[in-house]
Amino acid sequence: MHKVKGVVVRAKNEPATLETVLVPDPGPGEALVDVLTCGVCQTDLHYKVGGVGDDFPYLLGHEAAGVVSAVGEGVTEVEVGDHVILNWRAVCGECRACRRGEPWYCFNTHNATQKMTLEDGTELEPALGIGAFVEKTLVAAGQCTKIETPLQDEQYAAVGLLGCGVTAGIGAALNTGAVKRGESVAVIGCGGVGTAAVAGAALAGATTIIAVDVDDEKLATAQRLGATHVVNSRTADAVEGIRELTDGNGADLVIDAVGVADTFMQAFQARDLAGRMVLVGVPNPGTVAEIPLDEVFSHGGSIKSAWYGDTLPSRDFPMLVDQYVLGRLDLDAFVSERIGLDQVDEAFETMKSGKVLRSVVEVAR
Repeated sequence: MHKVKGVVVRAKNEPATLETVLVPDPGPGEALVDVLTCGVCQTDLHYKVGGVGDDFPYLLGHEAAGVVSAVGEGVTEVEVGDHVILNWRAVCGECRACRRGEPWYCFNTHNATQKMTLEDGTELEPALGIGAFVEKTLVAAGQCTKIETPLQDEQYAAVGLLGCGVTAGIGAALNTGAVKRGESVAVIGCGGVGTAAVAGAALAGATTIIAVDVDDEKLATAQRLGATHVVNSRTADAVEGIRELTDGNGADLVIDAVGVADTFMQAFQARDLAGRMVLVGVPNPGTVAEIPLDEVFSHGGSIKSAWYGDTLPSRDFPMLVDQYVLGRLDLDAFVSERIGLDQVDEAFETMKSGKVLRSVVEVAR
């Protein structure tokens, strides 16, 4: 048993506090990971305010990089000393999605069997089955994706972000949206996920990339990461702006990285004929958007949602790390600030201001 410090939220809307956490040695199929870095994601805030469930107390954090310090019986994916990115889609290999060769849709992803606890024995529910705002965490070995490419110590803060938000956005463009070279792409909402979608579109070779947001600072960041044009939808109509920049036709692919009814409809209406639309912004429960079926039929194309950007970590993480090292994917631009474990609750307030893409916890050693 390992006694470490971790960030816990005990009840809905309570502050996230630094607590003593007891972490078991790994059992069969499990891995113990010394956490190096972990990004502060919107999903962690959803856990804090009760937007994910009511299984408090939660051990927060999930966008992480670390080093494997111990493995349990039967583990072959990783070994002690491996640098890894943690992921929350450890595929089972046996469900109907996996059997039909689409493991990125795995319907039975798994987590560690044993529970981490508080000192009084209270079991903790780890965010997305990871719980990485902690010095050591226990995960299913399949949640560890080995980093083969040599990195500098300061680069793990950026690479760890591939564990969730950055990959969700890049994957929405590369995988779900299947961007082709020379296509036009519009991204509505330029927070961390939306800006990552812009970067993904650029990586795929799109030649017209339109960033849409109400914040000029976010639009400027999107331009640094590959947007060729911007539309401030506070002062201009988003749909008309996208059409004007695509010869009146609309974009080949429109990505909604917000997930509210208005942006969903903007994305639907801003597509070219037979264009594609991808929803990657997570809607609040009960959100409704009404679409005339005759417009669905007459417009053609497709409407998809992106689960984790249809990402298969074992396939995509190594490729994206290589693109980062080669200078083709600027992951460093997503690291807005580096903080300690004791500053996570403050980082949630910073996140609400919209002035950061990611605050990243660096765990002291």
